[in-house]
This record gives sequence, structure tokens and C-alpha cells, in this order.
Amino acid sequence: MSSSASYPVRHRFFVYAPDKTEPGTLERRLSVREQHLVGARAGHESGFIRIGGMLTTPDAITNPDAPKKMVGSAFILEAETIDQVKNMIENDIYYTSGVWDPEKVVILPFFSAFPLAA
Repeated sequence: MSSSASYPVRHRFFVYAPDKTEPGTLERRLSVREQHLVGARAGHESGFIRIGGMLTTPDAITNPDAPKKMVGSAFILEAETIDQVKNMIENDIYYTSGVWDPEKVVILPFFSAFPLAA
């Protein structure tokens, strides 16, 4: 008996989620960071988040004594639809608590030139 399982097609998406630039944003980010990381870990373990992390200013690597100034987040996600990605972003604590700037979030289909590590 032959069975051909039908699996949903998962697409990759690049997400750029810059932080707001208003005073107090860094403090909001830090106050909800652990909650954000819990959700991010779950997303990574499920395969939804392939890679993700914080973005900093260049001086974080050019000046080892400079503090790492967090300015946003970036992700490569795998989902069936762009709406699933939008839903994840809009329900993240960084989005709902006013850390990420919703007017500047970018979500685009992503096609890797090289395989992503497993």
C-alpha cells in the first residue's frame, strides 16, 4: 500500500523589527526581555524561528568597551503563510509593549542562496 503524505508547504520569511527611538524604549525592552525569550525559544524549538536575534549599533563590535546598544531584532522564519508570520510578530511582547516600531517592521519572503544549518 503506497501512501503519499501531503505536507503543508513552508516558506521562509525575513523579518526586520526595529525598535522605536523614543525615550524609554530600551527600558521597556529590558523589562519584557525574558518573556520575549520564552516565546522565541518555543518558536525556535518548533522550527518556526530558524534564526533570530538582536541588532545593535556598529560600535558593539568596533569598540569592545562600548555597551551593546540594542536597536531591533531580525529573524528568518518558516511558515505556511505570511499571515502566520504577521500574527507571530504582532503577538510578540516586544510588539505589544511598544518596543518594536510597528510602522517600520518589514516582512518579506526569503530565498536562501545557501542551505541553512539544521
